[in-house]
Amino acid sequence: MRILMRAVIALAGLAALLLASRFWIDPAKIAGVMDLTAGGAAGLGTLRADMAGYFGAAGVLFLAAAVRAERVWLKPVLLMLAIALVGRVINLVLTGGGSVLYPPMVVEAVLLAITVLGLRVLGPKAG
Repeated sequence: MRILMRAVIALAGLAALLLASRFWIDPAKIAGVMDLTAGGAAGLGTLRADMAGYFGAAGVLFLAAAVRAERVWLKPVLLMLAIALVGRVINLVLTGGGSVLYPPMVVEAVLLAITVLGLRVLGPKAG
């Protein structure tokens, strides 16, 4: 179970890093896929910094947890995902919803479940 969990966490980390790299390389294109807009150089910079920073940090932390087999690396990811999901719920309530809002919420809920399971399966920080 530990090996499978480490593999799943590593895949989540690689996916997050791939997404971060897409924001660095072509932020306007990935922003369009995510229904975001970049209004000029400042907007592109925000996408490259904030969005890539979020996904990059999550990816690095997921990979650290998988490689080191230590749950301590998942705690910040849990916080990041929980805050993001709360933001999506707030958006759902304030905008009245719509089917377009559900897929990213499902992805974040699945990643939260993976993270919680990883916290239970992986060992404590070595040391």
